Amino acid sequence: MAILHLSHSSLISTITCSQDSVKTQKTLIATDSVSFFRLCPCGRRHFIKGAMTSMPLLPISPSYAASSSTEDLKRLRPPKPDWYDEFFAWSMDTSMEPYEKELSSYKMKLFDNLVGKAEKVLEIGVGTGPNFKYYSAIPNVSVLGLDPNAKMESYARKSASEAGLKPEDFSFIHAVAEAIPLEDASVDAVVGTLVLCSVADVTQTLNEIKRVLRPGGVYLFIEHVAGEDGSFLRLVQNVLDPLQQVVADGCHLTRHTGDYILEARFNGGADINKVSLSSLAYLSSHVYGVAYN
Repeated sequence: MAILHLSHSSLISTITCSQDSVKTQKTLIATDSVSFFRLCPCGRRHFIKGAMTSMPLLPISPSYAASSSTEDLKRLRPPKPDWYDEFFAWSMDTSMEPYEKELSSYKMKLFDNLVGKAEKVLEIGVGTGPNFKYYSAIPNVSVLGLDPNAKMESYARKSASEAGLKPEDFSFIHAVAEAIPLEDASVDAVVGTLVLCSVADVTQTLNEIKRVLRPGGVYLFIEHVAGEDGSFLRLVQNVLDPLQQVVADGCHLTRHTGDYILEARFNGGADINKVSLSSLAYLSSHVYGVAYN
């Protein structure tokens, strides 16, 4: 495995967007770091290195869930061999601990936005359930986890149980985020961490998130994004991006996901923070924050 040593400054910025204005506040924090060159730790994220099984907690359109959702799944994520999906799920379950540890403080801040405000939560790209431990502080929460890889379900259920979620408080849907089989305004919050890098259509996914959120609902997100134009990081990402998409289940290294979220024009705007993570080498650039419906 090749190793790339990078020393860089961490940039954290906050962007507050509303329909009428965009306000930007930037804080520079200098940190030296050494990063290792390894393939994507993002949900589609560490490859190198169907249907629901229980009664849904949230309202689901029967015809959409039974027909259109399945068709969209096949169209947007063509079926892969079982061994591929199983290996990918296993690798995510066993390889993500260092990354999750570094992100934990950011996730705790994000999930604080749900306490006392959200009981019905949809998590897109739920994967193996690394976020479930953050739901434990939310009273009466029920979680619907959506993922295009059906092999994630057993891992997600195990994580839900370990986090203290009752079996009846978690349901799994085998579907894509571009075609969420839920009714309009049916959830209090949508959570997506390291998802928009891999969806086939970012704009459609964000439109679906807005559709299923109730008025006043929130969308919590953490995504890795393209490095600054002209930077060495961006050069590396440009070179590796085609390979990354092939080996990491569609993961893109050069998406400007923060811009997509701003352009989605959530009714209440969006607070977007930028951070550079020291342990992720060519995936170091991230955005995280909250969008308000």
